[in-house]
Amino acid sequence: MSVTRSHQIEGLKLLDGKVAVIYGAAGGVGTAVAKAFAREGATVFLTGRTENSLNPVAQEISSTCGVADVSKVDALSPESVETHLHRVVTKTGKLDISFNLIGTSVAIGTKLTELSDQRFSDAAFKKVRSYFITMTAAARIMEKQGNGVILGLTAPNARLPRPDMGGFAIGGAAIEALCRQLALEVGPRGVRVVCLRPGGTPDNPVLQAVFTHLAKLRGTSFQAVADSEAQNTALKRAPLLLDVANAAVLIASDYASAITATTINASCGELVD
Repeated sequence: MSVTRSHQIEGLKLLDGKVAVIYGAAGGVGTAVAKAFAREGATVFLTGRTENSLNPVAQEISSTCGVADVSKVDALSPESVETHLHRVVTKTGKLDISFNLIGTSVAIGTKLTELSDQRFSDAAFKKVRSYFITMTAAARIMEKQGNGVILGLTAPNARLPRPDMGGFAIGGAAIEALCRQLALEVGPRGVRVVCLRPGGTPDNPVLQAVFTHLAKLRGTSFQAVADSEAQNTALKRAPLLLDVANAAVLIASDYASAITATTINASCGELVD
C-alpha cells in the first residue's frame, strides 16, 4: 500500500475524520467521488484492478486536498476485498464509508432478445455480485463498530424501463433491492445503506462512449444524443460528475443520518418520484 498526504484545508468539512473505501476509484464517477470525499476531510482508500490507474488520482488528491491510499483490489473476490478491509481497519481503526463504483459490461444498445446468456449475465449480475461482496464485507465491520454508511450507485433505468438497455436496467433494479434489504438488516446496529441514482453524466468518459455508440445506431450525432437525454429531465440538463460527487458527500455525511433504506434521485428530474 502506498500513502500520499497533503496539508489540511481550513473550514468546515462534512466528512472530517471519516475513513472511506472506494471501489473502482479510477473511473469517472469514482475519481470525482474520491476527490470530493478528500476535499471534505475524509481519508480515502482508492481501489481498482491496477495501482497505475489509481496513482494519478491519489497524486492529485495529495497535492490539493487530502489523504489518499492506493491498493489493487479485485471487487469480485471476497478474499481480496476482506484482506484489504482488514488492512484499512488495522491502519485507521475504523471504516466509515464504503462505496462501490466499479464498471462492468452494460450491453446498452442491444435488445434482450439479441443478448446471449453470458452477455446478459455479465451486464445484469456481475456488478450485483460485486456489490454483494463489498457491501456485506463492509457491513460486518460496521455492525461491530455500531456505525457506518454503505453507498451504491444506479441509474433512472432501474425504475424507468427503456428499450435496448440490455441487462443494465435489470442489474440496477437488483442493486437497489439489495441496498433496501441490507439496510433493514444492519440498521438496528447503526449502519445506513443508501443508493444514489443520478442520470447520465455527459462528462463521464464511459457515458461518452455509450452516447457515441447510440449515435451510430440511430444515425445521428453524439451531441444530438446528449441533447435528447438532457431534454428528458425537468431541469433540461444532465447531472455532471461533480453533481453526483457532491450528492454522495451529503449522503455519506452526518447531516444525512436519518436517511437509509432508500434511493436518492439525483437525475435532474429525469425520473419523477
